[in-house]
Amino acid sequence: MVALICFVLAVLASLFKSKNRLEAENAVLRHQLVVLRRKRKGRARLTNNDRWFFVRMYRWFPPILNVVTIIEPETLVRWHRAGFRRYWRWKSRSRGGRPQIDAELRALIRHMSMENLVWGAPRIHGELLKLGFSVAQSTVATYMVKRRGPPSQGWRTFLRNHVPDIAAMDLFVVPTIGFKLLYGFVIVRLSRRDLVWINVTTNPTAEWIARQITEAFPWNEDPRYLVRDRDRIYGAVVTRRLRAMGIRDKPTAPASPWQNGFAERLIGSIRRECLDHIVVLGEEHLPTASERIGH
Repeated sequence: MVALICFVLAVLASLFKSKNRLEAENAVLRHQLVVLRRKRKGRARLTNNDRWFFVRMYRWFPPILNVVTIIEPETLVRWHRAGFRRYWRWKSRSRGGRPQIDAELRALIRHMSMENLVWGAPRIHGELLKLGFSVAQSTVATYMVKRRGPPSQGWRTFLRNHVPDIAAMDLFVVPTIGFKLLYGFVIVRLSRRDLVWINVTTNPTAEWIARQITEAFPWNEDPRYLVRDRDRIYGAVVTRRLRAMGIRDKPTAPASPWQNGFAERLIGSIRRECLDHIVVLGEEHLPTASERIGH
């Protein structure tokens, strides 16, 4: 009576199962019958093909554990896990390639990269070759210490290192009370934005600018670079004077005043803080008013 009730319940439950699941269960039941028909004496002997069949069916349809009778469900799950381990062991097997390097060499690469922050993989690779270690540059890059910051200095650090050796000069125009034009000439050091020289003239020439540069820099205080714009007033006389003083002339690109930003910023300060508040009387009046800004 109990068996009949279980059979009726199984038939009713099959109405709610999917077609694929029913086909899988039927395939498992038929295969179990095949295995039992092969049995002669004692326990049923399962071949590797039988195990593979049950494992694949369990992988696709885990509910088939309910219809497997010739083996324990735990056994089927154990076969499935063993097959999973063997599969990934096969996938991760060594396929040749470069041999692994020793732990001492890996530690040496990490130590060299930590002690020499500006060295990259090419430099460390070259040093290792000098020491007699035959290792590829890509391997060195793999075992180097990964830094969070940029691999080299940024532009801010680069400019900060060179700023003490750079100065800039520029001309600006100032109208007087009599509607005449004065030309102011300024030289500023980029390191501390110091106003090195300022002078005024009504007729600027290349000879006059060359003389101002000579007076602005004694021989022991010359900058290495002098930035200027491409005004035609800076003629051959100025360039020869700079070359004689050991200063490298650095003209800006055409129509690029931002490249001489320090001098332009100083001239803007002179205009905003001085010239916008006074009326320039003449050539003698302008230097006195401008020097107040510089100091």
